[in-house]
Amino acid sequence: MLSFGSCVFPSVKKNPSLCACPVLFSNPPPSPLCDLILNPIAMTTMEVKLWNDKREREMYDNFGELYAIIKATERLEKAYVRDIISPQEYELECQKLIAHFKTLASTLKDTVPSIERFADTYKMECPAAINRLVVSGVPATVEHRATVAASASTSAAIVAECVQNFITSMDSLKLNMVAVDQVHPLLSDLYASLNKLTILPPDFEGKTKMKEWIARLSKMGAADELTEQQARQLHFDLESSYNSFMAALPNAGT
Repeated sequence: MLSFGSCVFPSVKKNPSLCACPVLFSNPPPSPLCDLILNPIAMTTMEVKLWNDKREREMYDNFGELYAIIKATERLEKAYVRDIISPQEYELECQKLIAHFKTLASTLKDTVPSIERFADTYKMECPAAINRLVVSGVPATVEHRATVAASASTSAAIVAECVQNFITSMDSLKLNMVAVDQVHPLLSDLYASLNKLTILPPDFEGKTKMKEWIARLSKMGAADELTEQQARQLHFDLESSYNSFMAALPNAGT
């Protein structure tokens, strides 16, 4: 086994492709390992040197650190998924690893242009780490908070839209706008906005009543008008549905 920095690489004797791989490096440094692998007897009698100067030694040390960061991140992701560590501990450690990774990746950008190819070359099999370090760039806890915040923001906008459509529909009836071509579009907009809100059950009162009224209006002519009794009943259904809607919202009344 060969040690670099704080981690151990697989045996190059078993996998000769791991020595100064020309596929990985854009400018492959000369490596005496390639010659030694072709002469197994020499392996038992000669010292293996991976570098020819200080610059090459530093490069291989950086490879070792990169390897260790990717492996550590993979284990951290698995520990978090299995609930072995708390979200707070996970987020703190993950942020440290991501920061170290970004610094090291920037240093190695000329010799390791692709982290995915680096992982493939050394048979690391760390998909969770690659996703966290390369694709996401933030801890899973931060990612999930952003998703929840975005979802909450979207829901708040839809709630506001529903409230506006309820009030507009009720106000139009108070202003005696009772022609079918005036009422139908308002109820259609209200019904559509209610269907966007996933917190409402399919059989929610407002959805059911608006669907019934839309079907009734669709059978009438555009110039037809609601009778006083029909307008009064529609206003009652709208007000009742609005009250049910407000009561159905999370944290209603708080």
